[in-house]
Amino acid sequence: MATRATRAPKATSLKPSDSETVGSFDLLHPEIRRWIWEQQWQELRDVQDRAIRTILQSEADVLIAAATAAGKTEAAFLPVLTAIAGRDGEGFGAIYISPLKALINDQFRRLDLLCERMEIDVVRWHGDAPQSAKQRARRDPKGVALITPESIEAMMVRRPADARRLLGNVDFIVIDELHAFLRGPRGLHLASLLQRIDVLNAKRPRRIGLSATIGDLRQGAEWLAPGRGDTVSVVESPGGSPELRLQIRGYVHPPEVRGSASPKPDAIDEIVDHLFSSLRETSNLVFAGSRKRVETIADRLRVKSETCGVPNEFFPHHGSLSKSLREELEARLREGGLPTTAVATTTLELGVDIGAVKSVAQIGPPRSLSSLRQRLGRSGRRKDTPAILRIYLDVPYVTADSPAIDRLRPDIVMSVAAINLLIRKFVEPAGEDPSVATVVLHQTLSIIAQRGGETPARLYDAICGAGPLAMLSKADYVAMLRHAASPETALIEQAPDGNLMLSTEGERIVEGRDFYAIFETDEEWRLVAAGRTLGTIPISNAVGVGTVLAFAGRRWIVEAVDDRAKVVEVVSSPAGKVPEFDSLSGEAIHSELAREMLVVYGQSDVPRYLDESAGRLLLEGRSAFREFDLASTPFAYEGSNTFVALWEGAEAISLTAIAFTMAGYDCEPEEIGLVFRGCSPDDVRAAASKIANTPFTVADLASFVKNLRNAKYDDYVSENLLRNLWQKRHEGSICHVTNILRSLAFSA
Repeated sequence: MATRATRAPKATSLKPSDSETVGSFDLLHPEIRRWIWEQQWQELRDVQDRAIRTILQSEADVLIAAATAAGKTEAAFLPVLTAIAGRDGEGFGAIYISPLKALINDQFRRLDLLCERMEIDVVRWHGDAPQSAKQRARRDPKGVALITPESIEAMMVRRPADARRLLGNVDFIVIDELHAFLRGPRGLHLASLLQRIDVLNAKRPRRIGLSATIGDLRQGAEWLAPGRGDTVSVVESPGGSPELRLQIRGYVHPPEVRGSASPKPDAIDEIVDHLFSSLRETSNLVFAGSRKRVETIADRLRVKSETCGVPNEFFPHHGSLSKSLREELEARLREGGLPTTAVATTTLELGVDIGAVKSVAQIGPPRSLSSLRQRLGRSGRRKDTPAILRIYLDVPYVTADSPAIDRLRPDIVMSVAAINLLIRKFVEPAGEDPSVATVVLHQTLSIIAQRGGETPARLYDAICGAGPLAMLSKADYVAMLRHAASPETALIEQAPDGNLMLSTEGERIVEGRDFYAIFETDEEWRLVAAGRTLGTIPISNAVGVGTVLAFAGRRWIVEAVDDRAKVVEVVSSPAGKVPEFDSLSGEAIHSELAREMLVVYGQSDVPRYLDESAGRLLLEGRSAFREFDLASTPFAYEGSNTFVALWEGAEAISLTAIAFTMAGYDCEPEEIGLVFRGCSPDDVRAAASKIANTPFTVADLASFVKNLRNAKYDDYVSENLLRNLWQKRHEGSICHVTNILRSLAFSA
């Protein structure tokens, strides 16, 4: 198991109980108690003690919220294995659902020997898991299944009889990394799958959620038990955090000088130099954002290692790399025999077992407190060792003529604001997701395939009867079905008995190998070197013979391209200019972070965790803030344009921009406000007053929204329905937008 309970600030002794009250340790199966003694645990952690009691002495659903490496897995599985040991009846006694295959593999390693001692079968169930073990489980289903949502979907569609046998007698469903399912299409998908599992069971399985970064525990509880969140038992660990050692470092890109024969090193070069000198000979994680940045930084670190004549310790990790390359890096980190630094996107953000790392670095400002907490939890996991975080910021060179948003140095201010919120333990609550229509349509096709046909009423009850998909009304669902059955869409058709069936197009989609995953996957090229698959790159990337690519931490030159098979054959290239891999997409910030930025701008102290350059950048940003007098006015007039600081989250800024666009004004959303083209502050005030005093509805705003089709199956949903759902998501925001407009109208 991963962690020793001796690190817990509160604990329960493992000595046998001396009183009539049975201790949590005494409630566990004898084999588990022996296993704990062999592990030389001295005590159970507080979260384990309370979870064991709650799971074994009640019938409630349970939410276990504790820091990374606090023993949440043991807190759930020790009592669950106790409860299902010696269980009669066909079918899995417990299923563990994870968003990542790698997490499933980790948990299998942690549970396998203990389950073997208890004579409890445990099987991995995902696309890369051994087929032989799954075949044995199909013949004699029992014990524990560790499974992804996509594998549950595939089982229900392709083997509905197996799904009933395997999942129709479940006592417990353990959902790991619950925060990852509170937002996004995969969370909506899993919520629907859980309802479908409930239908297969005579008695609803108990749900146990595990998470380290839930901002609103009530929201998490409601997700676990829709409509009954107040009945969920919340086990929250008050465990102390390790000492945090922090530094924010600032780097300014050099000005562009035309005709210069020897350009200065850019900010990324300087960041790479510091990473190299600070991280070598230890194990670390570097979160670099986009795949382009991951590959760029890993490549420059490799080149620097070669230049210095030392072994390379820096390797990329992202979703486009082949499974074997990712697993090799994860194993190298976990085994700890060689110093290793992984440069990653978000792929190592969740709790994949990679052992203890000395430090975590992030390139770019933290836009999500949930992600920042999750990443920071990777460091400081050993007793009496600090968590170390470095934030590297590369910012543009500015002059007096630069745009106001650049002169305000928002990246450095955002980083300081994020640290303030981190210390206050703020985490963003999950918002409503725009992929409801896609998930409902996907589940409609899936259930029709599973059952061989179904009535509209039973489909609606099965999918939208409870949980986050309930926001789709019956009228909306009928409209969706009519569009899906229309000649131009032709996904479904209605039989004479009223049942809905899949049409030819619907069958084609359901039978496609990418149907089980609800998230969008781009068509990609497969990169092959000397017969070995390195991974994939999006097909939108321009590739041709002679093209230089950065991939897997190295440079490659394209030798051959097979358009039909979408295969690119490459050979190692020691040099060459690397083209752009993909764009860096910014993550939407929460209003709490934007408002904390305003606080930071108004302060005068320079935090000690800023290096000299970052400190100067903070002072520059505050100087611009004072120059524009943004403490008194939201307007910064620059030439023919006006920047308007709103200090709101991304959603409110976007809605306000739509309101101005509706009135015919040219404005663009920025990080903390809006930029108006060809408008003075007086023009913006007048426009804000006019819009605020002219009653408008969310439907008026919706008519100006573009790019509504963003989720996987939105192309099969009518634009009217997507627009109606957009209205529902934002109908509570009109008052807030109106207040923003009135505030602008009366601003100095």
